[in-house]
Amino acid sequence: MSAPVLNQEGRVQGGVDRHLLLVAAFLRALATGMVGVLLGVYLARLELGAGEVGGVIGAGLAGAALATLAATLLADRLGRKRFLLVLSLLGAAGGLVVALGSGFWPLAAAAFVGMVNGMGRDRGAALVVEQAVLPATAKPEGRTGAFAWYHLVQDVGHALGALLAGLPALLRGWAGVEEVPALRGGMGLYAVLMALAIPLYLGLSTRVEVPVRGVRSRLSPESRKVLTKVSALFALDSLGGGFLTTALLSFFFHERFGVGVGQVGLLFFGARVANALSHLGAAWLAKRIGLVNTMVFTHLPSSLLLVTAAYAPSFPVAAALFLLREGLVEMDVPTRQSYVMAVMRPEERTFASGTTQLVRVAMWAVAPAFAGIFMQGGSLVAPLIIGAGLKVIYDVLLYFAFRRVKPPEEA
Repeated sequence: MSAPVLNQEGRVQGGVDRHLLLVAAFLRALATGMVGVLLGVYLARLELGAGEVGGVIGAGLAGAALATLAATLLADRLGRKRFLLVLSLLGAAGGLVVALGSGFWPLAAAAFVGMVNGMGRDRGAALVVEQAVLPATAKPEGRTGAFAWYHLVQDVGHALGALLAGLPALLRGWAGVEEVPALRGGMGLYAVLMALAIPLYLGLSTRVEVPVRGVRSRLSPESRKVLTKVSALFALDSLGGGFLTTALLSFFFHERFGVGVGQVGLLFFGARVANALSHLGAAWLAKRIGLVNTMVFTHLPSSLLLVTAAYAPSFPVAAALFLLREGLVEMDVPTRQSYVMAVMRPEERTFASGTTQLVRVAMWAVAPAFAGIFMQGGSLVAPLIIGAGLKVIYDVLLYFAFRRVKPPEEA
């Protein structure tokens, strides 16, 4: 459980650490949102083939996955602050080499070492460590709010990063810069944004570390039992989420209602705004009905709304139902992370955060291929029904498994 903050000095320092982490997460999300849009186009303009483009993007994601595993196993032993600094240095260096380099193998190696994330959303090793640190920066009753603000600033960063990807076009239009140099400039900005987190991490206090560093912590039997159950449930939820990726949902709206990419883009912009606002609503609701109830009683109706959107008679009706769904579906994100961190001891939090994140990433990678097969060989709405159904089962099982396991502020 999180150690209480006992005095004014501790409260001030916890607030400083939390704000440093929020700014660092925003900068990283800004960089990730931008590179997610730019990377594929940039590599294509360097005359890499489609297979090579996929290889470079895959190398970056492989590096991110390996770093996440390293964070899970080593960050507490090496020091959380030190580990975050190393991640930022590697990210900036790898981004700089990608911005200046050419040729498949140098670019793939740089993307791997720099953990260049072409997904457009931050789901890497720094996220694992920062989530383990956040509970130490707030009182137990303020922990969920801290996670809500953390995800809010990340959502804003992702959205603004996507807009920032238009910088190369501005350089071409206003300054007459050629396309490849303009794209290199955008990738260079990515490296700068990653590097800006370094002075922020240097400012973190010793409060961010585990109580005893350098010793590999062992999960208590109770914590191991909780982590095993929650990881299995998160795997089920993420498997359902893998059937509902943005790309597949965009394809569904396009094929089902014949709408263009511009309309779908506006729909998902509205969805991201709804996601961001819902994080603050989740913190407010969790204080009144509890973390587990908030997770289940917002997530369950969001899945049912998705089913109704699948059979909506027109695009405006489907869009309205989908936006309602997006206003609820992310409310379980800060609450579930706050819950897992609350029921773990401080020295167990990095391992728990990393384990649950690795499980999610693995399941996200499995489902889309099957979803495409079901769409092609079966029904266009099949992935939506399967994904929503898996999520409903997850919600029911989660409620009955953890409704009596209370975090400290609810006990």
